[in-house]
Amino acid sequence: MKYDSIIFDLDGTLWDSCPSCAIGWNNVLQRNNINFRNITADDVRSVAGKPHDDCIRTIFEGLDDKSIEILIEQTSQEDNLLIKSFGGTIYEGVETGLKELSAHCPLYIVSNCQDGYIETFLNFSGFHNFFKDYESWGRSRKSKCENLKLISSRNHLLGPVYIGDTMGDFTSAKAAALPFIHVSYGFGSVPDAETFDSFSALSRTLLKRLHTP
Repeated sequence: MKYDSIIFDLDGTLWDSCPSCAIGWNNVLQRNNINFRNITADDVRSVAGKPHDDCIRTIFEGLDDKSIEILIEQTSQEDNLLIKSFGGTIYEGVETGLKELSAHCPLYIVSNCQDGYIETFLNFSGFHNFFKDYESWGRSRKSKCENLKLISSRNHLLGPVYIGDTMGDFTSAKAAALPFIHVSYGFGSVPDAETFDSFSALSRTLLKRLHTP
């Protein structure tokens, strides 16, 4: 199978910022005197891939509506601030792989994150030059499936593939009629998808397919 472009999910695919986000969510709880247990990085990982509002409603289930609305609004801002300061862990092989892949085809990001999050990732990583365009739920208020279609249409893509780590990524790609590849080092499992356990192995295979006549 040959591709003319590659679209990446962000969290669990290119990096892990969950420890920074957990600090941010706890900051919001403390600042607003909301009584709840301490949030961990694994809590954040357990909802990664969902739109930010859904993540908050899931993790903080049982809190009153006012507290949930405060958390939705303030954690989205706090995430970006904490990540700007502390960043996240970029997975092994990602920088080299993106550099090689971007020399042969255009790369894109589609994520269910809040507005400003992808920009914060690009600023922290210095990966601006690797990506042609990106879209997020926070900016468009559209589903991941719709954003995949939007990126494809906006950039006139004929043969894109979507790379992600969760079942939500898989179903979104399927709904958008795009081929999907799973990375197993992320936050989820996708039993029915082609899977790679490292970004280096993924990028080597993609480079071969890009060069297939």
